[in-house]
Amino acid sequence: MRGRDRELAGVLLAAGNASRFGGEKLLCPLPDGVPLGIAAAAKLGRAIQTNVAVVRRGDVALRARLRTLGFDVVVNPGAHMGMGTSIAVGVGAARRAAGWLIALADMPWINPATIREVGSRLEAGASVVAPVHQGKRGHPVGFSNKWADQLLGLSGDKGAQGLIAAAGDEVELFDTDDSGVLLDVDLPEDIPRTGKQ
Repeated sequence: MRGRDRELAGVLLAAGNASRFGGEKLLCPLPDGVPLGIAAAAKLGRAIQTNVAVVRRGDVALRARLRTLGFDVVVNPGAHMGMGTSIAVGVGAARRAAGWLIALADMPWINPATIREVGSRLEAGASVVAPVHQGKRGHPVGFSNKWADQLLGLSGDKGAQGLIAAAGDEVELFDTDDSGVLLDVDLPEDIPRTGKQ
């Protein structure tokens, strides 16, 4: 990771196996031709200066594309063990950051302004931050550096949900009209159905 200590870092989780999608989901083109995972990465990169992406072994093409966007790319050898391991690997690669914005590579429709708002609230002293759209908590989720040890210890498929629950009143939620914070791609038909015009 580049030596930008005490800044926020984006952590893009791009190491899922996409079993429900049936293949290389993150390189699947959106209607505008941009691959799904690259679109999500570009949004994060427009909002946060320092970013790391976590990929699986063998994702050579995805790794190359992410590097062209200025991301540091790390391989999670335990990706098959769940999203929690990818969070731990990503946070470990940016261990000296002031906090982390955990973003999902299959959510390409989040407005960069929403991502910046998460970061701004962390910089203002929030412990955990997340956007809410129409009463539902969305992504990305921001964690201050106080959660470093817990994030580094994550494993399993539930990601950071347990930490968010444990944070209780420390979680700062903000309302947004950005529906992209809830829109992910699990199946091929999700792309035309949820793609914003």
